[in-house]
Amino acid sequence: MPQARTEERSAKEQIARQIRRNIVTSTTAAGSGHPSTSLSMVEVITQLFFGGVMRYDVKDPHNRERDRFVLSKGHGAPGLYAVLAEAGFFPVEDLATLRKLGSPLEGHPNMARLPGVEASTGSLGQGLSMGIGHALGARLDGLDYRVYVMTGDGEMEEGQVWEAIMYAGNHGIDNLTLIVDHNKYQQTAAVDEIQPLDPLDDKIKQFKWETTSIDGHSFDEVEKAFDWAVGIKGAPQAIVANTVKGKGVSLLDSEPGKWHGKPIPPEEEAKALEEIGA
Repeated sequence: MPQARTEERSAKEQIARQIRRNIVTSTTAAGSGHPSTSLSMVEVITQLFFGGVMRYDVKDPHNRERDRFVLSKGHGAPGLYAVLAEAGFFPVEDLATLRKLGSPLEGHPNMARLPGVEASTGSLGQGLSMGIGHALGARLDGLDYRVYVMTGDGEMEEGQVWEAIMYAGNHGIDNLTLIVDHNKYQQTAAVDEIQPLDPLDDKIKQFKWETTSIDGHSFDEVEKAFDWAVGIKGAPQAIVANTVKGKGVSLLDSEPGKWHGKPIPPEEEAKALEEIGA
């Protein structure tokens, strides 16, 4: 691997570790939140914001030509906040106010209160429809920005998601990329126990989408997937990112069905941070 590529990879890995650290510390300090679903999406959001994928300006967060990221699985807000803070949308120190009274870092993202948040989400199933609205707005305004929407895999059981998939495919919305954080678990059990989805990429493809399935923790595969998506013309793109819920923290990823919506206890925080290595 060329030296420049090695340095870029190393920088992204360090950012990912820092994001994981801030997910853990913010949710443990809050005594609530969803660290496990936030940890599973770290490599994807790191590549989006620090891998040259998205166009944004922290000094002008509402610039009309910016690319948009919509976190449809709004309970993953600690992950979104951590990457936005790392990117410079607000001070990293503010992460310590997560879920505290008066803080803009609410339990689910609120676009009216925090720069960099493109949609107020949390009621599952709605984010892709919002993303379609953004993407169609680019067409109407003659702009070339792209829209990235991340859903959870449990969220893919929502009917509104499939209505949105059908619409986007039929209308060839090619500035729209869906990322499914396929960590295999939802609130009460494994996804396969509740509503089996696989082969998910093949199912989405039937709705006139281009699809690919990747290891969502491999920067090489994540980077290639986003490069692939940008090159697709005439159809929306779906990236099924196969991930591990609670990735990087053994307490969480060893029993992913047990820790949905539960922060790491204070007495376990030091071990979790040591495992992350940030």
